[in-house]
Amino acid sequence: MLRRRLLLTLWVVSSAVLLARAIELQVAERKDWRQAADEQHRMQSDLAAERGAILDRDGVPLALSHETFRVGVAPHELKDREATASLLGEALHLPSSEARRITMADTRWVTVPGRFPPAVREQLTGHRGVYLERELRRFYPQGSLGRGLLGAVVDEVGAGGIEQEFEPNLRGSPGAEVVARDSGGRPIPGETWTVRPPQPGGTVVLTLDASLQEIAYEALMEAVESTRARGGDLLVTDPSSGEVLAMVSLRNGASTHVGAINTPYEPGSTLKPFTVASLLRERKASLEDSIDTGDGSWTTRGRTIRDVSAVGTVSIRHALQVSSNVGIAKAAQRLAQEEQYEALRDFGFGLPTGIPLPGEASGTLRRPERWSAQSPASLAIGYEIAVTPIQMAMAYGALANGGVLMQPLLVKELRDAEGRLIESYEPRALRRVVPERVAREITVALVGVVEEGTGTRARLASFSVAGKSGTSRAYAENGGYETGAYFSSFVGFFPADSPQLVVFVKLERPQGAYYGGTTAAPVTRATMEAILAARESPLDRSALAALAEAQRIGEPQDRPGLVPSFAARFDRSTNHGFSTAELRFEPIGQDGRFGVPDVSGLSGRAAARRLHSLGLTVQWESAGRVAGTRPAIGAPVARGDTVRLISSYRSMDSQSSSSADG
Repeated sequence: MLRRRLLLTLWVVSSAVLLARAIELQVAERKDWRQAADEQHRMQSDLAAERGAILDRDGVPLALSHETFRVGVAPHELKDREATASLLGEALHLPSSEARRITMADTRWVTVPGRFPPAVREQLTGHRGVYLERELRRFYPQGSLGRGLLGAVVDEVGAGGIEQEFEPNLRGSPGAEVVARDSGGRPIPGETWTVRPPQPGGTVVLTLDASLQEIAYEALMEAVESTRARGGDLLVTDPSSGEVLAMVSLRNGASTHVGAINTPYEPGSTLKPFTVASLLRERKASLEDSIDTGDGSWTTRGRTIRDVSAVGTVSIRHALQVSSNVGIAKAAQRLAQEEQYEALRDFGFGLPTGIPLPGEASGTLRRPERWSAQSPASLAIGYEIAVTPIQMAMAYGALANGGVLMQPLLVKELRDAEGRLIESYEPRALRRVVPERVAREITVALVGVVEEGTGTRARLASFSVAGKSGTSRAYAENGGYETGAYFSSFVGFFPADSPQLVVFVKLERPQGAYYGGTTAAPVTRATMEAILAARESPLDRSALAALAEAQRIGEPQDRPGLVPSFAARFDRSTNHGFSTAELRFEPIGQDGRFGVPDVSGLSGRAAARRLHSLGLTVQWESAGRVAGTRPAIGAPVARGDTVRLISSYRSMDSQSSSSADG
């Protein structure tokens, strides 16, 4: 009896405890357990925001984001594998065999290779056993064009270039979504709710011109290949506004670098104009003052400075034109150390330019108290100083801009996701470096450099160019100068009478010929010629035409029966593909027609620009040099007609086919 009572008591107590616990779970803790169940079957995750676009000055997209989807299939969840295979083949454009392989697989999960456009969402969402994963991918419509300064996106965060510098403007705000999951933790098709929609990022509009960027890239790439250089930099800027219109840096065949802002070098002779400008600014000399360069060798403070060839007693102007090291170094003795230092600092050397890109280097310009006895002479000819290409381009821009140094302008506007203007960046003058008269005198002297000095290979047929070449020794990795290694450079601006563009070119360690006037100057000319021949560019063509007419180059503009065109001519004897650029006039018949110009031998892009400048529409389907046109060269056409370019590759293919058939 006692045992029965004990068992009954135990049973009653246990039942009471269970009942109390059940009441506690279902009543007191009901809300908490319901929330836990919901959390187990519903998971909240971030919804990535679309990253903002990066555009060139004319709205050409340089970087965009687009929505894509990855597709996964759980074969064992499919109700009808054959029907699903047919659906996948139609929606994803898969071969039927591949679609059946995916749906018939004896595995838990199969990922369909590739990423697919948003259109697949409507076709596949809600189909049992088929799962979609949304992705936002960054892509660059212009390919490798400008990739170094644009940067990249790594793990949805900007890395380098504009992507990093303007990350807060571009990234947007992520949203949130809730996804229902089954007992196995897999998403339930159709059971997804957006809690908070993502907010797209804003737009960054650059001052870059995509056409000029392409021209610069092609010119530099061809120069690097033809000279077998390790790399190089090419910049095109507007001297009056400081706008950067093109910036290309190549290293070992890759264009993902920004050496134009972060890799200082000793400039050599391209610094000499600033030494002469300092002398004129301080009224310590005039361009007509005579300098005795002797036999082209001068020893000072234990260092011997030599010229390539002896020029005897010459004016400072002539010393600059023939790039006499001895002449410029001797003339610089008239400057006090503080005057020499302050003038170089005023031109922007030794200071970051403030261009909105991460990692800009300031270069090296030591204060006079840290100079050696040889420093004044070394600095006068471009040694014991390190500058970046962007610093050099802006300094020459100051000479072209009447002596006023501008801050480089790379970003034009910031816009929000709706396209509304947030901020507009205006040209900013930093300071007047030299009086306008000095800038003009130096410009005239630099025109002489191009016309009859060391920079003749940068000369244009139609417009005067002011510029200076430079050749400097390159440092070895273990210190000191590397034997046989040089930097070859040229900086020029045109038209010299009313400058519109500054073009900077530097080649790193070219093989064979290495003087800047031999290797870099032709690249400058090729770039300027291609810009003149381009259908669209930031150039003020009416001003150029007026200038050409004033200089009596070509025929009068208003001559009846002629259509004006800036033309670049191809010359196979040159390394860089062009020989002259000039204002040309095509004869027009009474019916408004003129002959198709001879563009054979030009690259496809150069030929297209040439024809576009005449108002013609161009079809260009193949790579390679142009072998001919349809209609043929000389055939009558009118503005608005279409001309098809026949490439050398297409021509060779046709010849091969013909001989095989015969």
